[in-house]
This record gives sequence, C-alpha cells and structure tokens, in this order.
Amino acid sequence: MTDNVENLILEHLRGIRADVSSLREDLKEVKGRLTNLETAVAGLRREVADLYGEVVTQHARYDRLVERIERIEKRLDLTSL
Repeated sequence: MTDNVENLILEHLRGIRADVSSLREDLKEVKGRLTNLETAVAGLRREVADLYGEVVTQHARYDRLVERIERIEKRLDLTSL
C-alpha cells in the first residue's frame, strides 16, 4: 500500500515538474516578446519626438515668415487694407 502511495506521489511530482518546465519555456518566450515590444515602443517614441521637433521647426519658420510679411506690408503701407 505504501508503495502505491509513493508511486502516486512520484507520478504527481513528475507531472508537476513537467508543467513547471513547460511554464518556464512559455515565460522565456513571453519575456522575449515583451522585450521586442519594449524596443518597438522606444523606437516609436523616438519617431514621435523627431516629428514633434519637425513641427516645432515648421512653426518657427511660419512665425518668421509672418513677421517678414508684416514688415513688408508696413513698408508698403498695405496694413490699412
């Protein structure tokens, strides 16, 4: 009877060990995929920052053009129109 109980316990422990091993492999895969996602998000953040920098540059250029147009209008007395 004790042998049967011991065998049953060993059988369950082997099953648990196999399940844990499988979970470890799955966790490794999940970690790898998470790392890939983090890298992709970091790349997207860099791209967004670059785009924002370009928008700021365009706004600065637009502001300078508006100032130049206003000076030209003043010189030509076109501001009253």
